[in-house]
Amino acid sequence: MKKINFLTKLKRKGRLQLVDPNEEVMGSYVTKSESNLTSAKILLENMRIEESVGLAYYSMYNMLSALLFRTGIKCENHGAAIIILKAVFDIDNESISFAKKERIDKQYYTGFTIAEKDAKDSIKNAELFNSKVLDFISRLQSNEIELFRKRLLELS
Repeated sequence: MKKINFLTKLKRKGRLQLVDPNEEVMGSYVTKSESNLTSAKILLENMRIEESVGLAYYSMYNMLSALLFRTGIKCENHGAAIIILKAVFDIDNESISFAKKERIDKQYYTGFTIAEKDAKDSIKNAELFNSKVLDFISRLQSNEIELFRKRLLELS
């Protein structure tokens, strides 16, 4: 119930809404996701580990945004988008939830150590997540898009 109230609140504020499905915007987010992942790898190679973890997350988030726009869902809240991934599309959101937490910890807090292995794991998780979501996008049918849009309406 709490998640649904959160989505309803965002909908009322205009931060969650149905829009026309847009393949051009979807493609822009896919490109952005790929760029973020490439940048995360470059940063890791140059031992900029904190920044690498952040961009690995943003790669995942941008791929999620691609899925949302492909189905005509505009969501201006990271947490809500992650909830929608599971609640509407029935795609496991644990890896992106973990990546978001890691990004927040590394971006906003000090006093931690982050190992090169952590950044490598973040990148690997982003690659797997992105591949799964991109495959899901590529198999979407028009009737499924309508179903997902209806599911969102029922939740919010």
